[in-house]
Amino acid sequence: MKKIKSALISVSDKSNLKPLLEILKKNKINLISSGGTFKIIKKLKFDCTEVSDYTGFKEILNGRVKTLHPKIHAGILVKRNNKSHLKELKKNNFENIDLIIVNFYPFENTIKFTNNRNKIIENIDIGGPAMVRAAAKNYNDVTVITSTNQYSELINQLEKNNGATSLKFREEMSTIAFAETAYYDSVISNYLNFKSNNHFPEKKTVYGNLIEKLRYGENPHQEAALYSQGENLPFNKLHGKQLSYNNYNDIFSALTISKNLPKNVGTVIVKHANPCGVSSLKNKIDSFKSALACDPISAFGGIVSCNFRINKKLAKEINKIFFEVIIGNGFDKDALRELKLKKNLRIIDASNLSFSEILKLNSVNNSILVQSEDNKIFSKKDFRIVSKKKPTKSQFDDLIFAFNVCRYVKSNAIVLANNKSTVGIGSGQPSRVDSCQIAIDKMNKFNNNKHEIVAASDAFFPFVDGVEKLVQSGVSAIIQPSGSIRDKEIIKFANLTDTVLIFSKTRHFRH
Repeated sequence: MKKIKSALISVSDKSNLKPLLEILKKNKINLISSGGTFKIIKKLKFDCTEVSDYTGFKEILNGRVKTLHPKIHAGILVKRNNKSHLKELKKNNFENIDLIIVNFYPFENTIKFTNNRNKIIENIDIGGPAMVRAAAKNYNDVTVITSTNQYSELINQLEKNNGATSLKFREEMSTIAFAETAYYDSVISNYLNFKSNNHFPEKKTVYGNLIEKLRYGENPHQEAALYSQGENLPFNKLHGKQLSYNNYNDIFSALTISKNLPKNVGTVIVKHANPCGVSSLKNKIDSFKSALACDPISAFGGIVSCNFRINKKLAKEINKIFFEVIIGNGFDKDALRELKLKKNLRIIDASNLSFSEILKLNSVNNSILVQSEDNKIFSKKDFRIVSKKKPTKSQFDDLIFAFNVCRYVKSNAIVLANNKSTVGIGSGQPSRVDSCQIAIDKMNKFNNNKHEIVAASDAFFPFVDGVEKLVQSGVSAIIQPSGSIRDKEIIKFANLTDTVLIFSKTRHFRH
């Protein structure tokens, strides 16, 4: 146990201070503070010494230098059982500081709400993290508190131990404190790298806030947790049982696709992180029914993501089938009532979600792969018509739609489409011909309308056999990246079979 005799308080978040100050007063703990925190403490009518009076040195550089003083840091870092330390402290007329209560300038919040570079830079805290690191290093003798969430724990410690804290508690707070400073510096580092367009610096830090410890991971024997680079997820669960690791994985996949469709248009149905049906028809009911029709068997137990506000009529249609999760850009009240009839159905509001310049991470052991997201917005200038036969406008629109969906299907990927809706999807096969066959089989099983079917491939066809299989199934137009040594053979075959062939300038694997 270490008795606390003096505490330094310097906080940006000044909420819930009064109960804390009362317990500190009760235990006759001397208070030191500065700036706005000092004013609040005095306003609450508690005794406190201002930092400049304590150090005998006034704040300088518009408050940039306040607590960066030997009397402060020596008082925190002194080892109470080290005779030479104590001798130096006495020689300099310094005193122990036993408790540090600090939270930092709100840098992360500032960059959300302003682009003013000067304001952002001034919200990089220097003195706060320095004191926190010093106290965390010296946890054997000093208690460090970095969040208002820890106030109740500190109060319990002081009440239970007559103004003292246990070593176990100090060590726990020290661990959290170092995570806090690391997180804070990571946010700053990532922001500065982003602003200088340096996505792959020599030292890369990844940060996150714990959102939820999950029941288990991909399988019951695996541990798992969900983190976010914000304080909360960019979507809200409105109803239903707890989300699992696999649910979240499917939700991320569904949202990535649906948010890449035209604004407020489109339905995506996902199963095991792969789309099993996508439609960008403007009519909500038609969009849902068309996405479902692509593969209604695989859709069972899947996730539906509607890139629009869900109304009661659609909710009734959705409730005819078993789904795990429904995502919408908001819900009408009567639609929510309808969906909530299924008590376990998870309902997600993603109306506030938007994707910015983000990086994808993939890790194994101690290695992390980092890349930019494949979020290129397609236009007709990104493609080249290489066949003699030219596409109609509706064909070209369907081809771009299919190609856009295709990049979110696990490679090797083939997408068959008609009327801005998928009619067959082949995914995740080592052979591109096998993916073609799966997509064709899905189309033949579930779709009767085989007029003007188009096909998209996420990479070039290395041989004619895949293209031949698609044409034989009734496909009239194909879009694929160029780059095969047999591109000329593919073009020749398309011309012989009167098939529209379009080459993309970019490849779109998704592994």
